[in-house]
Amino acid sequence: MSTQIIIVLILTLLINLITTLSYAVRIVGVRTGRIAITFSLFNILVLFSRTANTLQAPLLAKTVEQDLQQHVSSNMLVFRYIILSCTVGSVLGALLIPTFQRLLSGAVAHFSIHKSIPRLFYLGLSGAGMLFIKESLKMPSREHILELPDQRNFPWRIFLYNLVATAVITISVLSCVYAAYLNPSYRTTASNLSGVINGVATVLMALFIDPHLSIRTDDVVLGKLAESSFRKYISYMVLARVAGTLFAQLLFLPCAQMIALLAEKV
Repeated sequence: MSTQIIIVLILTLLINLITTLSYAVRIVGVRTGRIAITFSLFNILVLFSRTANTLQAPLLAKTVEQDLQQHVSSNMLVFRYIILSCTVGSVLGALLIPTFQRLLSGAVAHFSIHKSIPRLFYLGLSGAGMLFIKESLKMPSREHILELPDQRNFPWRIFLYNLVATAVITISVLSCVYAAYLNPSYRTTASNLSGVINGVATVLMALFIDPHLSIRTDDVVLGKLAESSFRKYISYMVLARVAGTLFAQLLFLPCAQMIALLAEKV
């Protein structure tokens, strides 16, 4: 496995880890009562994720170009590993949510007083900050996991939408890059069609998933929904994300074939 692919695997894992942690942001916002500050601080991690995302596609595209020059007609296993790294990153993110909640809550409390990002970073790297990180380490509780099946009136339609949207987002760039193996003559066109696939996921996110999550968040703030029920709801959404990365393994090749065909027809 080349160095480029190893870098892509690491970047993909980190991107999916940060994306999964984003579900914890709403819990922290509700718990601290400072939703705007919470999202603002989390956007620092989002910037890192987006930077990693911009590096991922070119590195992978270069690998495909090198394979085509060496007359390699397929490299399916590498792409399967990349999708697997999405699952691993999502699972790690799910396990780190309790720890991340504590760290982000502490960051929100500190920033609310001192209102300085540089000072926040300085504190995080100090001895006291390292001690706080160590004390914040926590795995998901066994009791919380056992209570999940008891979730009543859960909107399974939203769960399914989140699963499908995650699967589509997971394979959007990968399927377009892999389409170069299937139709090398139109590989440039295929690589630019990821927006077509992402459009499906964007519609699901914008019309159904994000508004529903926002309503639930506001219900907790207004006292219409217990925080414990909201935490279970978020847990199900995280499970939908993990399941979506697994479902992506099934969608990957058919989607790549569709992109290869579409690249020739447009």
